[in-house]
Order: sequence, then structure tokens, then C-alpha cells
Amino acid sequence: MAGFPFTLENPVEFPGPPLREADVVVIGGGVIGVSTALYLAERKLSVVVLEKGRIAAEQSSRNWGWIRKQGRDGDELPIVIEAIRLWKELAAESGEDFGLTEAGVTYFARTERDVADFDRFLALAERYALDTRLLDDNETARMFPGISRRFAGALVTPSDMRAEPWLAVPALARLARRKGVALVENCAARTLDVSAGRISGVYSEAGRIACSAVVVAGGAWSSLFLQRHGISIPQLSVRSAVAATMPLPDIHGGAASDDDIAFRRRQDGGYTLAPGGPNLLHVGPDAFRHVLKYLPALKANPLGTRYTPFAPAGYPDGWMTPRGWEADEESPFEALRILDPAPPRDLERVLARNFTRLFPSVGPVTFRQSWAGLIDAMPDVVPVIDRIEARPGLFVGTGMSGHGFGIGPGVGRVIADLVQGNPVGHDLTRFRFSRFTDGSPLKLGPSL
Repeated sequence: MAGFPFTLENPVEFPGPPLREADVVVIGGGVIGVSTALYLAERKLSVVVLEKGRIAAEQSSRNWGWIRKQGRDGDELPIVIEAIRLWKELAAESGEDFGLTEAGVTYFARTERDVADFDRFLALAERYALDTRLLDDNETARMFPGISRRFAGALVTPSDMRAEPWLAVPALARLARRKGVALVENCAARTLDVSAGRISGVYSEAGRIACSAVVVAGGAWSSLFLQRHGISIPQLSVRSAVAATMPLPDIHGGAASDDDIAFRRRQDGGYTLAPGGPNLLHVGPDAFRHVLKYLPALKANPLGTRYTPFAPAGYPDGWMTPRGWEADEESPFEALRILDPAPPRDLERVLARNFTRLFPSVGPVTFRQSWAGLIDAMPDVVPVIDRIEARPGLFVGTGMSGHGFGIGPGVGRVIADLVQGNPVGHDLTRFRFSRFTDGSPLKLGPSL
């Protein structure tokens, strides 16, 4: 598809069948899984990527397309900085144009309190020598000459980038294939094969694959897969909605966000728009099971999430979604190949209203498409990037909490070295699996 999020109507580009033996099996064909496979292959390991639906069909093609350092957690920033360098290298190596553009990210400040929040990030930006600046009201007005309201200021990082995610991740997958990775769509991983306590293989719907290492990078599905094997992570999934406009006048070439709307220029001359305000959590059994771990985030931002009491049938935290199945049985991952949640009915109307209020000269806003996706969220808004000590050979990269696209190549490189036992070059303490069970207090990531 030349456009937006993938569906099962998209032709299969990576049909398989999977290898019967590999060094590493990666579960999940999103940006984290594909990037991990790519860097493992560069280290001359044989790698199979199992994707139950289509490469990048879920959140890796449904996100905003921002690649930002601005506002990121201090422990994530070194990996993000590396990821931005890797994005540039991969774009050149792939030979494909997926809209990678250094056009900046801006956050508007409505109040002096917002300015103070932004000012705290500047200390972190200075520590990492970022080009982040805090604009006053006049500088903000000059940067956005067509804007209709007066802001107290704005935080801007000119070196932050944007790309078209539905083009970028498949391009990385094709590059991985050229490096020898066996990617297989329409092929779910059902269960792990464990011998003497160690990983010895994966049972897929196409049969067993012998391997000594498995990377679980299944996004919103990771927790359900790990639960099946007695490994619990407090990951939940929240719905976020997005829409793509038809071509519009060039208001701003980068990405920006206000309380009411977020927007970025796209390669085709339109804008990707997303609403401000809370995302939606479909409440299911895991939401109740992990509620105590989410209390700090709820207290810090009680209006940050809306709730609906019934997760739809087949969703990872659906009330009727099976939690147990055998290797020779159809799994929940086959029952629902692609998470394709419906966006709110009034999404396009609200986005058009808010965008034209902010930029009256943009003219009538019409849309090419709107969609939604499920973000794999963690209680402290930072991911799990770790080996599972109780199951040698098992590695997890999940819970990117809405940051996965931008940080993806950096996390993939880190996991590739983690799998091999090499120095990873970053302090991963904050992202350890055991932080939810070792009694240490959770440190909330920023809400910027």
C-alpha cells in the first residue's frame, strides 16, 4: 500500500516458510523486532522474524512519525540520540525514500507553568548537548506566522526528525532481508520450547524452529505471550487515534503539539493530525491485575487516560481472550492477525476544527484516512529492555509507551548486543525486567 496503516488486504511481501533452525527467533515484525533482526544479521547470526500479520501493520505504521529527543526520559535519551544517528545511516543504506527529514519538534506552552515544565527539560538538554531552545512569546509567534493564538512560549529542538512510518519500517525489513534475515508474515509464534530451563526453540503455526535465543518484541501482544509462559509484565494497551489530511498549504515543515492537537508535515504535502487529551484504555483482566503498579501514574495525571469497561473480543486484554493454549492449538495471535481499532466517530471533525482554529489560513481540511492503534504502555512510561534471567535465552523489548518508532533502531542495536552478551554501551538499569518485583520505587517518565 502506498498509503497508511497496513491491513490483511495488503499483499504478503515476506511469505516464508520459516527456517527450521536459526540462532535467534524474533517475535514481532514491528520497528523493534525488525531493527533487532537487522543488527543481529550484521553480526553474522541467522535470524527468523515471525510476524502474525503484516510487517509494521500495528503501531509501527500507526504512530505519528516523530523521531524526537525533545521531552524524552533522561535514561532513554542516550539511546534516542544513537537511534537518530542510526536512522540516518539506515535511510542511506536502504536506498529508499521514506521521508526522513530533519525539520524539528515544537511544544507550545499555554501558561507560565508550561514554560517552567519546559525549562526543567533544558537542564537535561544541556547535559546531552542538544540544540533545544526555549522560545518566548514573540519568538514563537515569529516561528509560526499564521498562528491564531498567543502562546506563552515554546520548546523547540530543530534537529529532531520526522518520517513516514508505513514506508520506513517495511524499508528496514527489506534491508534486513538483504542482510540474510528470514522474515515471515502470516506466521504467529505460539509457544516457546524450553529444555532444561533454557530456550531451545519456538513453536510457530508453521512448525518448530530450533534456536538458542528468542527476542519478544510483540508490542501490545508481548504481555499475553509472556503470560502463557509464567512471565508477568505490567503492560497495558491504550488506544490512540490519528488522521491524515489531503495536501494543505505549508504551515510548518516539522512537528508540533498543543493541548488540543498535534501535527506534522508529511512527505505528500498533507499533515498527520492527532488529538490532544487522553488516550483510551480498554479495561480487561490485566488492567485489574496490575492496577496497583499504575497508581503513581494515575495520581500524577488523573485525567491522562479515559476508560471503557470492556476490551473488545480478541484484544490482548480481552475478557474472553485465552490465557493458555498448546503449541498445536490455534493461538490468540492467529485469531486476530492485526489490531485495527476503530477511531472515534467524530475524530476528523474535531481535528479539522482544532487545526483550523489554530491556523485559520490553512483553509478547509479534508482527510485521506483516519485510524487508531494500540500503544504498549508501562506504569513508568519507559520500556522493558532486558534478558529474562529465569529463562536463559529469552530477551524482551516491549512497552515502548508511544516512543517505539523514534527509538526503534537504537533499541534494536542494544538488544542485538544484549543477545550476544556484548557491552551494550548504555545503562539499562532503568529498563530492567525486575524493577516491578524487586521492591524499588518506580520513577515516572516525563509526560512531555
